[in-house]
Amino acid sequence: MLIIGIAGGTGSGKTTVVNKIINSLSQGEVAVLRQDSYYKDSSHIPPELRSKINFDEPDAIEWPLLVRHLGELKQGKTIQMPTYSYLSCTRQAETVPVEPRDVVIVEGILVLTDPELRNMLDVKVFVDADADDRLIRVIARDCIERGRTPQMVIDRYQDVLKPMHLQHIEPCKRFADLIVPQGGSNTVAIGLLTDYIESRLRNTQH
Repeated sequence: MLIIGIAGGTGSGKTTVVNKIINSLSQGEVAVLRQDSYYKDSSHIPPELRSKINFDEPDAIEWPLLVRHLGELKQGKTIQMPTYSYLSCTRQAETVPVEPRDVVIVEGILVLTDPELRNMLDVKVFVDADADDRLIRVIARDCIERGRTPQMVIDRYQDVLKPMHLQHIEPCKRFADLIVPQGGSNTVAIGLLTDYIESRLRNTQH
């Protein structure tokens, strides 16, 4: 099993990189664990206070559960990945079964910040993009998917996303084996990564 961590700022193009890796490999070869699924449950917090939760700091994630699930996948066990609602800021009752695969991708803005998780990764990737490009993508995504106004997104970017990016996300670049500039549009870097994955898989299968 090859475990790949893909980190990078909000709106940097991580999901695009993940999808291109999945599409370049044989169907059913890749399992994806999304860091966002492991946000701590906030149902005990009054709804009016949930909007104040900082989702861009490592403390927001239930790392021990993510590490345990990754360990179980390595042992060949199927796990039940939690689901999370951004609208209510609560963990949902439903879980998603994830079966062990030849390649497991752990994807999220903070996946290189947790030392225990980092030690489990065979390949560490940081998807980089200019701050203004990321902001444009975040505005487009949050307005469509999360029911926010452009002003709400800009305020949140200035108050939370930018300082958290500089404090937690940008520094973990130094842990990366591969940095992908220009995010998901960098076909050369993504091609190098998928070639490396395929060569590793071939070597382990022989």
